Amino acid sequence: MSGFFGVVSKEDCVMDVYFGTDYHSHLGTSRGGMAIWSGDSFNRAIHNIENTQFRTKFEADLPTMKGNMGIGCISDTEPQPLTVRSHLGKYSISTVGKINNLQEIIDQEFTHRNIHFLEMSKGTINPTEFVSVFIDQENSFKDGLLKAQELIQGSCSILLLTPQGIYASRDKLGRTPLIVGEKEGSYCVTFESCAFANLGYRYEYELGPGEIVLLTPEGMEKIAPPRDKMKICAFLWVYYGYPSSTYEGTNVEVMRYRNGAAMAKNENLEIDMIAGIPDSGIGHALGYSNQSKVPLGRPFIKYTPTWGRSFMPQVQDKRNLIARMKLMPIPELVSRKRLLFCDDSIVRGTQLRETVDLLYRCNAREVHIRSACPPLVFGCKYLNFSTSRSEMDLIARNAIIELEGKEPESFAAYCDPDNEKYNEMVSCIKKRLNFSTLKYQNIHDMLDAIGIGQDKICTYCWNGEGE
Repeated sequence: MSGFFGVVSKEDCVMDVYFGTDYHSHLGTSRGGMAIWSGDSFNRAIHNIENTQFRTKFEADLPTMKGNMGIGCISDTEPQPLTVRSHLGKYSISTVGKINNLQEIIDQEFTHRNIHFLEMSKGTINPTEFVSVFIDQENSFKDGLLKAQELIQGSCSILLLTPQGIYASRDKLGRTPLIVGEKEGSYCVTFESCAFANLGYRYEYELGPGEIVLLTPEGMEKIAPPRDKMKICAFLWVYYGYPSSTYEGTNVEVMRYRNGAAMAKNENLEIDMIAGIPDSGIGHALGYSNQSKVPLGRPFIKYTPTWGRSFMPQVQDKRNLIARMKLMPIPELVSRKRLLFCDDSIVRGTQLRETVDLLYRCNAREVHIRSACPPLVFGCKYLNFSTSRSEMDLIARNAIIELEGKEPESFAAYCDPDNEKYNEMVSCIKKRLNFSTLKYQNIHDMLDAIGIGQDKICTYCWNGEGE
């Protein structure tokens, strides 16, 4: 994933952009960037944040940055925001999303001999620069942003910082959020509404799918209306959204409480303690504990002073190592106990298997696992979230092929909890990961916990239905 934050103000806005961008650090692990409009030029900085925090990288840049408008980005892939000079004028651009037809559009653009794209270090095209190229082919920023919405397959939300203000364009199906906040003399636009409270902003407006607005220090102007159809990503609530953020009127932590409670309703299991896999499993575990009346405990403590997030390294083996090293068991709370853990999801299962093995080495009597969402059968093709080098990395997909002996023509039976093939898949995963029992949340209760209408939510990762 990636996230961004922008501010237009009657006062200097550098510190708001700095802290507001930092509040998106859970969404990306590759590059961080800020661009500030000084009144006649852009002051921009981009840093590698793979092995350090956003704040520490940008502290030295702050004294040199001054201006009343700016944007910042935490990116999981490319360096951004970029600064551009075109016939539309000077601007800075940042994007969030995934462009599936990038190469197809590039090949089409190469039919025009005056088009070129700069390669990044690994020989790939920067998607944000790519978006700027065909925005520049139109007669206005509005037309360019609308063209981007029509051309891109996948998703793409965009912030454009211009001398006039910030254009904010939400992805045409609203797969990610875009929210406007307001305080005296300032407006901000953000992916995560958790950035509002400590910076003094209050909720003002949430853009609809495909909607475009222009923010200036004087107010908000609606440039293009919202579209009728929305497919926002359910994983915002289940996993990668921050607990204090709210999207489409539903708070992340509240959803997790409801979701955990729904998982507990039909359980009749003798257990001593409920726990959440830190961090995003904790909210689901709280809901489960409140509903079941079984006490919540912390048999694992996450050692955060030195270890970064488990997905920071680009190499999977290193991610697994960091995940294992930063979870510290408390043997006195584990020994001879029947434990039930809630986790947000089970993707590859490697880290969870190592966690369970450690619990058994601490003399756990039983370890039961509850996943807060259904089995992940499909890699996400709309956002850079559950994307994998191969869908075979998904443990559910791997189990299906083990049972079938090959990839089946249809995965529908394995997505249906009432089908025996689904039960066989879950049993295969349970055995492979050495759980006492394993249950997944069903898709209907998960969507009910979100509570915004099932037709508005993308469920592609679980059932292949995303449009």
